[in-house]
Amino acid sequence: MRVLLVEDDVKIASFIIKGLRSAGYAVDHAMDGEEGLRLALTEPYDAAVIDLMLPRQDGLSLIRELRAGKVNTPVLILSAKGSVDDRVRGLETGGDDYLTKPFAFSELLARIQALIRRAGGISDPICLSVGDLSVNLITREVARGGKTIDLQPREFSLLEYLMRNAGRIVSKTMIMEHVWDYHFDPQTNVVEARISRLRDKIDREADQKLIHTVRGVGYVIKEI
Repeated sequence: MRVLLVEDDVKIASFIIKGLRSAGYAVDHAMDGEEGLRLALTEPYDAAVIDLMLPRQDGLSLIRELRAGKVNTPVLILSAKGSVDDRVRGLETGGDDYLTKPFAFSELLARIQALIRRAGGISDPICLSVGDLSVNLITREVARGGKTIDLQPREFSLLEYLMRNAGRIVSKTMIMEHVWDYHFDPQTNVVEARISRLRDKIDREADQKLIHTVRGVGYVIKEI
């Protein structure tokens, strides 16, 4: 999953980026509102975390322009302002959730996950499944046929993205944009290498393979 962070406080931004990347998220960071708006209007994000007090363009006007531009990326507002009026103003402007500073990273992560789930129309219990493969998005537990599978954070993010798009082909470009922090480079084989590792853990001991290559197009996870 790919998250946009718009935060001008270097220490807070570093704290959030480190935590999200450790959890397997791809993160793009903008230091001011204008750059944040440019990224949000031109790049695909599964969620955005936006501070309100930003240089060059404040967070509320950024969100207002996003919604006016029909960009429906779920937005978590960050702010030191915690009054009821401030929260109401943020939500009425187009924010989907509001978190006041200081905050615990675990709460920030849980709120981002909840926004992504709601945007995808996923209801509790928070579990994705394809055949006998299941992924719990809260505990991050992966199991196939009742057997637990240990995945690295990036592997989990790749599997989550495939399973959110189960039955649909996703290209290498789409995977790079949602799972890694940089754009697709046709010279790199990072997607192929990580897919191969994931297959080794998911499909190696199974009679029915779930992760399939569509030559020249991309990958799909489905039962055949």
